[in-house]
Amino acid sequence: MAATMSRGLRSWQRWAGYPYELAALARLWCYNHGWFRTRRLPRPVISVGNLTVGGTGKTPVVMHLVERLTAQGTRVAILSRGYRRRSTAPQLLVSDGQQVLVGPEEAGDEPYLIACRCPRAVVAVGADRYALGQWVLTRLPVDCFVLDDGFQHVQLYRDVNLLLVDATDSEGIQAALPIGRLREPLSAAARASAVLITRVDAAHEGESVWRPLLRACGSLPPPIRVGFQAEEYRRVGTDERRSLEAFHGRSAMIFSGIGNAESFRALVEKLDLTVIEVLAFPDHVHYTREMMETIRTKAKACGADLLVTTEKDAHKVAPLLAPEAVCWAVRLRTEIVSGQEQLEQLLRLEPPEGGTDGHA
Repeated sequence: MAATMSRGLRSWQRWAGYPYELAALARLWCYNHGWFRTRRLPRPVISVGNLTVGGTGKTPVVMHLVERLTAQGTRVAILSRGYRRRSTAPQLLVSDGQQVLVGPEEAGDEPYLIACRCPRAVVAVGADRYALGQWVLTRLPVDCFVLDDGFQHVQLYRDVNLLLVDATDSEGIQAALPIGRLREPLSAAARASAVLITRVDAAHEGESVWRPLLRACGSLPPPIRVGFQAEEYRRVGTDERRSLEAFHGRSAMIFSGIGNAESFRALVEKLDLTVIEVLAFPDHVHYTREMMETIRTKAKACGADLLVTTEKDAHKVAPLLAPEAVCWAVRLRTEIVSGQEQLEQLLRLEPPEGGTDGHA
């Protein structure tokens, strides 16, 4: 009986998601058949995106790609929507590749984090990424663009289209919005130059999300597997650093405003910390001093030794902490578990031969 009810629920969820899937397919059909225009920037574009709402690790992957490209001498500009930023400017320069020009509230938390972690890259935000790219080119020399969260932004041609899928979120790809978390049908993965399966520790992991993609698309290039490893602790608002071993065996209250709060909890628990309280806020949350005082009070009440957050949240809460408050952020690094050469080949870009139009 329970199995029958479960199958019925899954069937109902599938039907509820059909209108959203059909809308996504209709939009893409219009681009592919020339009803809507796809425009091309005069520099190569690498897009990093996903099929689901929520966090798949786009920001650490973007930072890894930018670090690899700048190490080769490539002048990179990151184009981001700047979701939930406070600034209303249609185009905003977050970093000119020499200094960070605005804060996380004005820029958006993810573009600000990228600008801090990739100091030689240009970072700009704006809803229309084609207009944003042209705007950047009138101001700064750029060899290529990295499009943050761009898989659905098909109005801009991309030379490399990277699709991220979270290995720990097989449930998230079962149904479309509003019931599930899919922005598009799984068959949309066929647009990808490569699929990056994220949050894995070994080359054999991620099959629970890879198999459904293969069934939906028929064939795909071999996946690139990516892991996110903790690197160190950094005290929020200061330059103080601690090794991962510094807090072994301690208790912690953790808080975050990210797309996948459970992944952060799992990461912290791997660091040999005992998590005794979790506060998960909406992604891109705007913190206030009152919120931070409440967080600190709860940490004290539950007897936690440490207050721990993400690197993305750290930049937003730093100016809100009381002088006596101590909060630690976990700094991550991206590791290519398998498919390194495949990814490096995709990053060997050639400038476009010309023209401003293309296809999605």
